[in-house]
Amino acid sequence: MKNINVFDTTLRDGEQTPGVNLNFEEKLQIAKQLERLGVDIIEAGFPAASKGDLRSVKEIADTVKNSSVTGLSRALTSDIDACWEALKGGAEPRIHVFLATSPIHREHKLHMTQAQVIETAVNAVRYAKERFAKVQFSAEDACRTELPFLAEVVEAVIDAGADVVNLPDTVGFIMPEEIRSMFRYIKNEVPNADKAVLSAHCHDDLGMATANSLAAVEGGAEQVECTINAVGERAGNASLEEIAVALHIRNDFYGKSTNITLNEIKRTSSLVSSLMGMQVPNNKAVVGDNAFAHESGIHQDGVLKETSTYEIITPELVGVEANRMVLGKLSGRHAFKEKIISLGYNATEEEINKVFKSFKELADKKKEITDEDIFALMADEKAGDAVKYYTLETLQVTYGTANIPTATVTVLDQAGERLEHAGTGSGSVEALYNTLEKIVGEGFTLQDYRIQSTTGGRDALAEVFVRLAFEETESSGRGTDNDVLEASAKAYINAVNRVMNQRRAENQPKVANISTP
Repeated sequence: MKNINVFDTTLRDGEQTPGVNLNFEEKLQIAKQLERLGVDIIEAGFPAASKGDLRSVKEIADTVKNSSVTGLSRALTSDIDACWEALKGGAEPRIHVFLATSPIHREHKLHMTQAQVIETAVNAVRYAKERFAKVQFSAEDACRTELPFLAEVVEAVIDAGADVVNLPDTVGFIMPEEIRSMFRYIKNEVPNADKAVLSAHCHDDLGMATANSLAAVEGGAEQVECTINAVGERAGNASLEEIAVALHIRNDFYGKSTNITLNEIKRTSSLVSSLMGMQVPNNKAVVGDNAFAHESGIHQDGVLKETSTYEIITPELVGVEANRMVLGKLSGRHAFKEKIISLGYNATEEEINKVFKSFKELADKKKEITDEDIFALMADEKAGDAVKYYTLETLQVTYGTANIPTATVTVLDQAGERLEHAGTGSGSVEALYNTLEKIVGEGFTLQDYRIQSTTGGRDALAEVFVRLAFEETESSGRGTDNDVLEASAKAYINAVNRVMNQRRAENQPKVANISTP
């Protein structure tokens, strides 16, 4: 059975999801879990975009040893140099260079002729090959490129030293039969195609990303690029979990396998969902809460008699445990630490001690602590800001149907000085946020506010996610608590701290408006 390489771009393409803003610790935590999942290649970021991105990619490359770490690069020597600086300490440094090839991109974005595109691509690959043992080239918007010209580009970059050639469906335009035929065309018409691995990178604008990725495998692709929970810009990318499980369940049809450790899928999905603040839809294939739920009487009867009547995937296959150890207020530190490890966290003793304290405080309010609660507590700890400019100390909100909602808030600033204000609003949350704005100063704009519970039940933890903007800097924030208003305050302050840390750390502004594969 032939192996298909899994190239995960959650930390690069996935982080381009509107509203998602991961800090350094969160990126590293996801990278470690992707390594545990068995991902072959982790695209850790875009080193040339900023000093912060370069640092994150470097730390991930220096830490992860069982997956190859790569960085994205335009066909520019400066980008390639930034990638080398970030990746040279990795176990298997590789680079991902891209250049658009389609007529619409050549005319309107690059202002290049076909000959100039080939020359630029070849020069970039040759330059990258002088440094990197593994070079991947992406023909951006390949699926809208004339096939004869695409074949010329592929042949030229392989001759120049490309080890992997990626043919992306950058705008999610192509259909399964078309992408299958495109890969077969390249395999048959490019004389040196057998000297490189062909890769597929599909977007989900028309809801075809998983289907197109699998069709590309049928056409000869030996690598698929995807993300956890299908996160990504616009409608997202191909779903790693769907592709991996499809190749496993239908190996009779595809005759292909991956190195993915399938029972780590649910854990990885939950981690990414928690850190990115993007709830997985209940009906999401493989990892949604309803993926293994049956409400129809006929379905329930069939599953009780024989699970295969209506379940082609067992929950255990993807790491959904039927009988999970539930922690409570009598649970000790050892059991808590084992739970943290089983959930895939590589926490330090200091982090475990901090979260164990939060766990004990929660256990006094909540009878049973579930995996989702632990994820929320760990996410709060891993979201730790480099500098805590503000810390919530006290909060009081008064509300009545005949009264104006009023919030009184006390926070500590970086110097330990106590700041206190009161404010009103049309509702409790608005009163709270109006008050916090008086404390941290005007200029912060709330762009998104979302609240969800970690589990069912009246004692469920509330998770609040916000997105704030200050001038051109935008960041997300997260807060967890039994009380929705306290969770809301924590989320707002967390977002403010992130914005201020980002503005302090980013001496070099992020590259804006760069289209990517």
